[in-house]
Amino acid sequence: MRIALIHALRHSPPPIEAAFARLWPKARLANLLDDSLSADLARAGALDEAMTGRFLTLARYARNCGADAILFTCSAFGPCIEACAAELPIPVLKPNEAMIEEALALAGPPARVGLMATFAPTLASMPPEFAVAAPGMTLMPCLASEALTALDRGDLAAHDRIAAAKSAEIADCDVIALAQFSLARAAEGVAAATGKPVLTTPDSAVRKLRRLFAA
Repeated sequence: MRIALIHALRHSPPPIEAAFARLWPKARLANLLDDSLSADLARAGALDEAMTGRFLTLARYARNCGADAILFTCSAFGPCIEACAAELPIPVLKPNEAMIEEALALAGPPARVGLMATFAPTLASMPPEFAVAAPGMTLMPCLASEALTALDRGDLAAHDRIAAAKSAEIADCDVIALAQFSLARAAEGVAAATGKPVLTTPDSAVRKLRRLFAA
């Protein structure tokens, strides 16, 4: 199967490629990166029709190149991805939908889910998705923007250290969901700092895609 991976942050390809290598090595991957998407969203502060059009263009291109499924890897663009899923005749996954499903299966309402992000718009777009999937679930949001700043300057150790330290703010939860693909590398440190189960978007997404094509 050919899986198109569409990224809005340049840090996203390595963690999802690593997850495929571990969990579904036979999948063929095609990466599309437009990091101006995240920059433009941060500047505009809200999604609009023009942004949705850009996502549709990327999704159509991926389909025309032979993709059997598309996985978007930036969590802040939910409505744009939904528009792509409504148009295309192949599976189109939001980056976080599989992780939300696994959080619900692992803990279930009225569980408390610690939701950590490094990109602020994600904490605006993801809570409604949790609310639809699990109305009784309580979210405990946590923004670790300094971790993304460290990642931007290439300081991977500082990224992981900051994420682990910030996770103390949401340690009083049942499960922790790491919203950014780039946060997956900090999962072990977050688990050690909190003693809680930690879910990552790359691993959850690969597991769901593999199940879809095994059916």
